[in-house]
Amino acid sequence: MTALSFMLTRRVLPLGYYLRGAISVKVFILMLFTLCLTSFCSSTRDEVRLAEEASKKYGKPESTIFSKIIDKTIPANIIYEDDKCLAFRDVNPQAPVHFLVIPRIPIPKISEAHDEEAPLLGHLLMVAKNVAKKEGLDKGYRVVINDGKHGAQSVYHLHIHVLGGRQMSWPPG
Repeated sequence: MTALSFMLTRRVLPLGYYLRGAISVKVFILMLFTLCLTSFCSSTRDEVRLAEEASKKYGKPESTIFSKIIDKTIPANIIYEDDKCLAFRDVNPQAPVHFLVIPRIPIPKISEAHDEEAPLLGHLLMVAKNVAKKEGLDKGYRVVINDGKHGAQSVYHLHIHVLGGRQMSWPPG
């Protein structure tokens, strides 16, 4: 459920019970438009706030392909999104099912995550688990976080790979 659909469900649908013809369709549409505009503006402000918080912790982060996916300047096949993270299909899949889960705040590497971000990191793993279930990975899957040069990290924005849909081999690499 997107933030907008949640807001519409919480704010607009209950109004229908009370309004029942009390206002014109034009007024109702104007109210709906205002709500949508407010929702868009607040989500834009939230992205700015998250970027400011991240820059206080990590310095000014470089723009990455993931930050461009978050701000929707680069398209991606997004399969899950909430106010803390999003999940999308990998453009170069290494398994029949391969998606990434990324936080909205640009943490460069897992080794640079701060202790107070433990709830966010846990949320990322729970999202990985829930999306894997939704993707039908009931026989199992692999969760991978690459860290730094020797860990083969290619994009310096923390991301969790979830791979499945086939038997994984060991050792992985």
